[in-house]
Amino acid sequence: MKTIDVVAAVIRAQNRIFATQRGYGEFKDGWEFPGGKIETGETPEQALKREIREELDTEIAVGEKILTVEQEYPSFYLRMHCYWAEIISGELELKEAENACWLGREELYSVEWLPADLEVVKVVEQALTE
Repeated sequence: MKTIDVVAAVIRAQNRIFATQRGYGEFKDGWEFPGGKIETGETPEQALKREIREELDTEIAVGEKILTVEQEYPSFYLRMHCYWAEIISGELELKEAENACWLGREELYSVEWLPADLEVVKVVEQALTE
């Protein structure tokens, strides 16, 4: 089974996190943290900055690593490296996602998260209470 290495940004502002809804592919309409595939020669941090620039026209500062989620899907194995991130500049313009929203702790489960992202939500939920 093919393994795909990706990165995801948990963009945090005023104790809320940014979530996006997929606008394409097998998991269209599922909610996730923005990010994408790590290209050959990139560090996860470099990949995350590039992906957010491409997908959201926004520059971020990559913070502390939250966790790495490993999730088996029917046609591939996903390894997702998740990091805290803060906006440096930009307006989070959706270039690929169908929809987006800011979620506070009490709203985290109001969207249908993709399986791998749900693991991250459980960790993020704890951080938002601190």
